[in-house]
Amino acid sequence: MLRSMTGFGRCLIENATMTQQWEIKSVNGRHLDIKWRLPPALHGLEPRLEKEVRNHAQRGRVEISLFLQFAEGIGGTMLFNTSQAKSMLDCLTSFAQQQGHPFTPDYNTLLTIPQLWRDANEDAAEDLLDDLLEGLTVALEDWNEGRSTEGKALANDLTQRILAMEEWTSLLLERVPAIKEERLENLKERLSEGLAAVGVELDEDRFLQEIVILTDKIDVTEELTRLSVHLDRLHELLRTGVDAGRKLDFTLQECFREINTCGNKICDVQISHLVVDFKNELEKCREQVQNLE
Repeated sequence: MLRSMTGFGRCLIENATMTQQWEIKSVNGRHLDIKWRLPPALHGLEPRLEKEVRNHAQRGRVEISLFLQFAEGIGGTMLFNTSQAKSMLDCLTSFAQQQGHPFTPDYNTLLTIPQLWRDANEDAAEDLLDDLLEGLTVALEDWNEGRSTEGKALANDLTQRILAMEEWTSLLLERVPAIKEERLENLKERLSEGLAAVGVELDEDRFLQEIVILTDKIDVTEELTRLSVHLDRLHELLRTGVDAGRKLDFTLQECFREINTCGNKICDVQISHLVVDFKNELEKCREQVQNLE
């Protein structure tokens, strides 16, 4: 199923020991880029939590945050590194004595030194992993549900645009033979008029050679055939939805290349209008595809 890279998901789980609230926000991106906002005690669990995220996503910039609160009497204990603090104070006291200055420790300053403090929950983080994975998975499923809904809407919009381009391709196929005839008639008339003005008759053999050259220059049969194949490929990618974002973007680029060649080869007002409309529709499709995973 197609999914948008833009989405939001959340999960709130409460039990007797703790409350965990997950929030997931994402925007489009070329690769999967995950940013975590976890309590400091859980930073060591990021690699295993990220593994679960990668089971649910392939691309996009994803921001995942967790609010974790323990029940009263559980968790929330801070540990102070007394040996390191004593060593620091001893060094400062000795330094002050060497400088001949009195030194009175300001113990409040120790509160601002992160290296001296550690959350006691760090030791219990491993025990929380299963519960956290459960909450994260629920949030990811909620996130994917929203992304799938938006992906379905984008797919419907793209399908309608592709159908319109298929109709224009059919019009091009119908119009091209008539353009060839018109161009050849115009060429013959101009050559005949020019030669008659100087009293020379038209050389049919020479004229046939010019026709062959001109026909080759304005022939867009191969381009339109490839264009039709690319449009069929777009339908297939929208149906399968497997790693569709990159593939859709590449196929749309190929469509643009083929229709651009058609416009360059055929100088016709009606064809030019169709080519301009075709390019505009392709650009709109590319903008939509940028949001697909």
